[in-house]
Amino acid sequence: MSFVRPEPPYYVVVISSSLTAEDPEGYAEMARRMAELSVRQPGYLGRESQTGADGRELTALYYRDAESIAAWKQHPEHLEAQRLGRERWYADYHVEVAKVERAYGFER
Repeated sequence: MSFVRPEPPYYVVVISSSLTAEDPEGYAEMARRMAELSVRQPGYLGRESQTGADGRELTALYYRDAESIAAWKQHPEHLEAQRLGRERWYADYHVEVAKVERAYGFER
């Protein structure tokens, strides 16, 4: 299933990360829980994710507005996932937040 982007303006959170190990204990379960919770958050529009051959993951999360992003960042279970990510699971983690004002493309 392909993600259908909304009409701009909208926001995107781009996360680039790599794990400390191939399958760190507890990570898959927490990732599933965060995916389950995130789709229920007000302002959430969708996500796309890819993992490279080197294991590096790139995820784009789409939101209606900046307030929705701020609210999700402060969700209690998400705060715990962030803490565990820093302490146990991620070798590195980088986040960029951008407002999309114009978007275009095509599909064959």
